[in-house]
Amino acid sequence: MKSKAKVVIVGGGVVGVSTLYHLAKKGWSDVVLVERKELTSGSTWHAAGLLPLFNMSYSVGQLHKYAVDFYKTLEEETGQNVGFSVVSNIRLATTQDRMDEYYQYAGVAKTIGVEVKFLTPEQVKDIWPLCNTDGLIGAIQHPEDGYIQPADLTQALAKGARDKGAEIYRNTNVVGIKQNNDETWTVETDKGEIACEHIVSCSGNFARQTGKMVGLDLPVIPVEHQYIVTEPHPEIQKRKEQGLPEMGVLRDSDSSWYMREEAGGLILGPYEKDAPACYVDGPSKDSEFELFQEDLDRLESHIESAIQRVPIFGEVGVKKVYNGAICYTPDGSPIVGPAWGLKNFWINEGHSFGITAAGGAGWQLGEWMVDGEPTIDMMGVDPRRFGDYVTKSFLIQKNEEAYANVFTIHYPDEEREAGRPLRQAPCYDRLKDLGAVFGQKFGWERANWFAPKGVEQIDDWSFRRSKWFEHVGNECKNVQENVGLLDMTAFAKCRISGPGAERLLDNLVANKLPKKNGRVNLCHALNKNGGVLSEYTIAKESNDSYYIVSAGAFQRLDHDWIQQWMPKDRSVKFENLTNSIGVLVLAGPKARDLMSKVSSADFSNENFPWLSSQKIDVGLAPTIAMRMNFVGELGWELHHSIEYQNHIFDRLMEVGKEFKLKPFGIRAMDSLRIEKTYKLIGTEMSIEYSPFESSLDRFVHLNKGNFIGRDALVQWQQKGFQNKLVTLEVKEVKDADTLGNNPIYKGDKVIGRATGGNYGFRVEKSLAIGMVQPDYAAVGSKLTMDILGTTYDVEVIQDSPYDPDNNFIRA
Repeated sequence: MKSKAKVVIVGGGVVGVSTLYHLAKKGWSDVVLVERKELTSGSTWHAAGLLPLFNMSYSVGQLHKYAVDFYKTLEEETGQNVGFSVVSNIRLATTQDRMDEYYQYAGVAKTIGVEVKFLTPEQVKDIWPLCNTDGLIGAIQHPEDGYIQPADLTQALAKGARDKGAEIYRNTNVVGIKQNNDETWTVETDKGEIACEHIVSCSGNFARQTGKMVGLDLPVIPVEHQYIVTEPHPEIQKRKEQGLPEMGVLRDSDSSWYMREEAGGLILGPYEKDAPACYVDGPSKDSEFELFQEDLDRLESHIESAIQRVPIFGEVGVKKVYNGAICYTPDGSPIVGPAWGLKNFWINEGHSFGITAAGGAGWQLGEWMVDGEPTIDMMGVDPRRFGDYVTKSFLIQKNEEAYANVFTIHYPDEEREAGRPLRQAPCYDRLKDLGAVFGQKFGWERANWFAPKGVEQIDDWSFRRSKWFEHVGNECKNVQENVGLLDMTAFAKCRISGPGAERLLDNLVANKLPKKNGRVNLCHALNKNGGVLSEYTIAKESNDSYYIVSAGAFQRLDHDWIQQWMPKDRSVKFENLTNSIGVLVLAGPKARDLMSKVSSADFSNENFPWLSSQKIDVGLAPTIAMRMNFVGELGWELHHSIEYQNHIFDRLMEVGKEFKLKPFGIRAMDSLRIEKTYKLIGTEMSIEYSPFESSLDRFVHLNKGNFIGRDALVQWQQKGFQNKLVTLEVKEVKDADTLGNNPIYKGDKVIGRATGGNYGFRVEKSLAIGMVQPDYAAVGSKLTMDILGTTYDVEVIQDSPYDPDNNFIRA
């Protein structure tokens, strides 16, 4: 065994071996993998080997697409059969909502190049003649989908990695990991130590134990998953004798199970509601090729459903029941990327669809580690999307919920209930009493919309305009005509101070920092390749102190990015203020009148201009008022020590009656921001797009001196851009607005995709924001867009269709 390597990978399942392979393929041949037992002996060996391309996430969808394409090339490269059966995959639908989900997914698939076919019940019967099609209204098919033999795939990846110089140490147990003073690592095993620059945790069911070795509480706990293998059936054997094609993978989404042929019989894999979390404290040290006691009672309703849909399933005996652990995270997506707070410690864990995702996760982790950045937006799987609110108890509830919801309809506005409410602003109960219907972000409860008196405080999810549409519209109109109050306590907040603070921040962002105390600038951090990583609001408090606000969902990522670049000389101090400071946003034409009644400060335009901040009192409470907002109206963000929030809230609501003050929620804010072409990280702003493509030109100063990503951005600019952000008016929409990831066409050619959309209640138009090829970005360009399977005419219009000259926000 080597005593020194560039990278040590911990864990020899398909995910770890894929990571090893891709690092070696990128040229890092000095990489080793350490596996405590035999390869695949954790969860890989008992996986059903399905390769579902279906995923509503733009980033995860690209990982899956890469994997399926890549696996088809492995046998030719390595000479080892991976057992890839390209038999297609059919997903059934019995409701219109399910079909809407498929239509929305088909748009995502179109933008990333995945083929999807829509089938009638009759076509389903032709492909799967043993399927009872009663009650079906349609289906989709992935012709390139199928299944693979997990152990064979893993061995082929291992051979490919070894052929490129990588090494694998089986039956070698990692007993400790320590970071050295020079930030390199030492991996301690029962067979000696390995010094290395990088570590990758791919330890599956042991993820939490591996994380604990380096002080990380990884948000991964497995859940039990059962599937049934039947004895052969004469009808299936007869089809094989006749040379007929395998019927492929069948998924009855509305009954929450998958089925495929296996050795003349069938496999049935249900996702039941009461499957328990397992290995909560980790597997035993001797765990290997381990299964749990089967519990068919849990599967009773799924078995009955399967017999109804595929009657021959009830005519065969059970050959074997597998009940094994599958890793989960709270949202069901894996965690792939750098760990927070640790240099060169990487995570590739939490794979509930590990066979499918292994190829893509290894690919992007290889790009990230070797070249410094991934090549696709990985925010949907970044480990830093979770925070320290994710306790073990929280994980058990959320991971069991994620498992149970694998096949549920994934509405764009869905809000799952397990583990809630958890993080609450002090005004939570006051908002609830006013009719708030809550969602959550990064563990924080946020009011999505407000149910008027007489309307039940229950959400209504849909791909189309749902029951809350009218009420959100009224919230928007009140903000336009009077004044509204929005709780944004969930914002990520920090203070950067010290003699090196200005130098640090100037290097981190592309915009110039605010020069005068009390001024506020919107700034963007770029990654090393010049793509947009984060957006920060930076307020200058004093000559060596800055108050920084960013999106609440990206608190850990944004703060980790800042801390990565902090100098070692202690000239900069970082303070996380997220939990200690609350934020209430006041917006609307009557905001100044209201503020003047609750505070003695001068809120005139001359004394309190746009993009400035001042210390004021609201009632009796000290507050920092920042003149800015995300809705395009006159207004202020009120930042305050959290213990004063209810005093401020009550004072505003009491005095605000005179000005028709009403609360508004996140869904109204989204409608209002679309009308202003305000951009969000992860949609309109992404590492896949330069800031110039995202129309952030006024926030980028290439001549200010060096900053992270500057030189790469200049090279990108010289090479030419492939995309341009546009605002679109969607014509003749009746009941469904743009949701994002909708393909945009010129004729039959896909020339872009929508990044977001909504109905604009102030302009009374259905709007979208999108990225299109520059040749089609001119105002007046006439294009088409797909929304839930219907083609709509769209037209490129001027950005910020509501108040394009910003007269209201600057009033």
